[in-house]
Amino acid sequence: MSERSGLNIGYLSQIENDKATPSLEALSGIAHALDVPPAWLLLDSSTPPRVVRAAERPSTATDCARIAEVDAGTSRDVCMLEVTVEPGHATGVHAHHGDEHHVVLSGRWRMTQGDHTVELGPGDYLAWDPAIPHDVENISDEPASMLVVYPRRGRRPASEDRPRG
Repeated sequence: MSERSGLNIGYLSQIENDKATPSLEALSGIAHALDVPPAWLLLDSSTPPRVVRAAERPSTATDCARIAEVDAGTSRDVCMLEVTVEPGHATGVHAHHGDEHHVVLSGRWRMTQGDHTVELGPGDYLAWDPAIPHDVENISDEPASMLVVYPRRGRRPASEDRPRG
């Protein structure tokens, strides 16, 4: 530790035994030696994980879809939605801001954006620029679901964003 931090062993011992208060420069050296950010050394305890139980997720429902906010707004940087759509229904052509990522959880989906159309099944992933008008349709014989992830502050509807019948 002494060699990597650039601090002598006696000083490190004093810090460890609460007999000396390290300067910011000393904290920086210790953080470097431990390969952690300096702020990590100033935390009294770690932040507990955030848990959102399935039953606690805010959700909205229409006659053809259910949209549950998986993270319940706890994430500062992304929004995660679980979207379940009845067979034969689609979102309708819409557009909005911010990158959008999709992971198919169940069923088959037809994803259309401009001249591009792809069909996806369980486990498939798709990312696109949602500022380009797009439509998502469940082409399964049963309800299908997917996880949709986008920037929390980046998504502002450019047009209507609700599944249509």
